[in-house]
Amino acid sequence: MRISAAQRTENENRIRAAMDRLLRGEIPPGGKCDIKTLASEAAVDRTAFYGSRPYAHLRLEFERRVQALRDAGEIPDPREAQIARLKAEVAKLKERLAQSEQTIDELTDFRSQVLARLTAQHEEIVHLRETAAGTGRVTRLPAARSATFGSCS
Repeated sequence: MRISAAQRTENENRIRAAMDRLLRGEIPPGGKCDIKTLASEAAVDRTAFYGSRPYAHLRLEFERRVQALRDAGEIPDPREAQIARLKAEVAKLKERLAQSEQTIDELTDFRSQVLARLTAQHEEIVHLRETAAGTGRVTRLPAARSATFGSCS
């Protein structure tokens, strides 16, 4: 079915208005910033945006404007912005988790080394005590007196 020039102009105006709304972030519930939602919002058949159909140039304009916003660091679709933010947060959390795991591994190794050293030192002390107790050449010093040393009367 052919449409008149006036109907075509009216459709193009509705498409452009819907395009502006979507690019401002006014996404309807369940929609996205895409051609399907654009067609739905403008009440135009989606197939009219493809091939040599009458509104293919508007699809190209819409895609160009969406890409320009993305290149500028803006994401018109709030859901896409939330997804991008959450992906960045997940990446940061994965990095923190990897650092935490590395720190835990390092501390576990350090703890093992410290326990091994303490055990070796304890065994050495026990051995030295046994050796000292078994020989008569070691003289025990008297316990220190409570009086202070170095005082002259």
